[in-house]
Amino acid sequence: MTDDEKIFNRHVSRRGFLAAAGVTLAAGPLAGAADAEPAVELTTTTGDPAKSPAVAGLHLQFGADAAGEVVVSWHALQPTRNARVLLGRADGRYERSVPAKTVSYTDAKSGQVVYAFHASVRGLRADSEYIYAALHEGAEPVLATFRTAPRGRGKFTFTSFGDQGTPTLGKRYVPPAGVTLPNPPLVNDNLGSPAAGDTTAGVERVRPLFHLFNGDLCYANLATDRVRTWWDFWTNNSRSARNRPWMPAAGNHENELGNGPIGYAAYQTYFSVPPASGQTDLTRGLWYSFTVGSVRVISLANDDICYQDGGNSYVRGYSNGAQKTWLERELATARSDRGIDWVVVCMHQVAISTADQFNGADLGIREEWVPLFDRYGVDLVVCGHEHHYERSHPIRGAAPTPTRTPVPASTRTDVIDTTKGTVHMVLGGGGTSAPSNQLFFTPPRCRVITQVGDPDPKTGKRPPVYVTEDAPWSAVRDAANSYGFAAFTVDPGTHRGGTTTMQVTYYDVVGTDGALKPFETFTLQRPRSDA
Repeated sequence: MTDDEKIFNRHVSRRGFLAAAGVTLAAGPLAGAADAEPAVELTTTTGDPAKSPAVAGLHLQFGADAAGEVVVSWHALQPTRNARVLLGRADGRYERSVPAKTVSYTDAKSGQVVYAFHASVRGLRADSEYIYAALHEGAEPVLATFRTAPRGRGKFTFTSFGDQGTPTLGKRYVPPAGVTLPNPPLVNDNLGSPAAGDTTAGVERVRPLFHLFNGDLCYANLATDRVRTWWDFWTNNSRSARNRPWMPAAGNHENELGNGPIGYAAYQTYFSVPPASGQTDLTRGLWYSFTVGSVRVISLANDDICYQDGGNSYVRGYSNGAQKTWLERELATARSDRGIDWVVVCMHQVAISTADQFNGADLGIREEWVPLFDRYGVDLVVCGHEHHYERSHPIRGAAPTPTRTPVPASTRTDVIDTTKGTVHMVLGGGGTSAPSNQLFFTPPRCRVITQVGDPDPKTGKRPPVYVTEDAPWSAVRDAANSYGFAAFTVDPGTHRGGTTTMQVTYYDVVGTDGALKPFETFTLQRPRSDA
């Protein structure tokens, strides 16, 4: 028995982790093994806590094949040795040790080096539960579980929101001139709120297979201490993300000045997502895709094609068209695959919004990507950026207007045939302290960013130029509640060539500990592609 197996067995016992998780050991060689070896004394501590960082921010990502690969990730503020994952089956049987790759970035604002560890666990069985422990030299192992995706058509649920921030306080309040406070209070400086903790708790009530995070994760680019803000973000979300993959899209607030040439080095370090063609060291991890059952998920990075100047630096066009080329190839491949029924796009900025005096829709998306969504029949687009909930009718094509106004293909709101058009969902209620659900146009209208002006001499920001249009595509919006997320249950149907459905429920998060109230439920449907 190896030392790693002994460490695993010592921490995974019927009276310990498995019992707490409600798992019963199967009869066999391991049953009672951890209890039967009291003489085994293994320690993973060095005796010097100053040199022994804990496992922090434990989280998961799927590989390109979610049925067979999961990446386990965590981070520290000191270099470590022998970072690895100990993998076991759901019955507690130890399988193997998987080494982790170490990557790092230096935060340009503080000079702090952040180290991240990514262990790619391959060769997993589809639709199966696993126990794992993440550790490095000097750290106590941290245990969690995950489930792999079904291979082929299977039923599962995923969730999605964007625009979260943190529920923590990271900056001393600066009083106005002439006011003196002996002990200035701490305030939140990254657009977070207590709801940022409630939404994570709400996701855990649903217990999805995975979660899509539609950008603007923690708003670290606004914070006094960017590294601490990321730490607070992961402290909040690891309670979910250690047990189910949280798959991100890069938002404008992931653009942090000085952190890499285009600002995404922190995001690219904390996450390890499936590789994609056309990327360089500069653009690594900013767009990717993965397959879960009969669903192909495509994650995009909108700052590449958006007009709005929304990050710490203006980076429109950074991929020189590589992302769009990859996207078209991905869409064509997915639509020609008889095993793929659903094509879901996860991105941050939006093509639709009926909020006044907020970000608005971006013409860049309508020009560059929406025609591809139309051509290849994308079923669903989930976004953030606007801090409210709304959804479109299925849209297909554009009116002959300067803003390329989307055209609704149908106005039924309860059951929607996605072969007629793409449903866009704005899911920006993840927890930010600046909601936009009180800013809706009545009746619905849309402000579209069509270009930007010259940079402001003081701030360097390019002001947006807006055109206001009618919004015939507007279907449903939630003016009463600021926070929530959507849950999607995929049902592949029962026979070849039949109908597959995706039942969608949008939950308002209405209280502490993720208290939920369903706002609406509707159904997406389409024919299976295996006819």
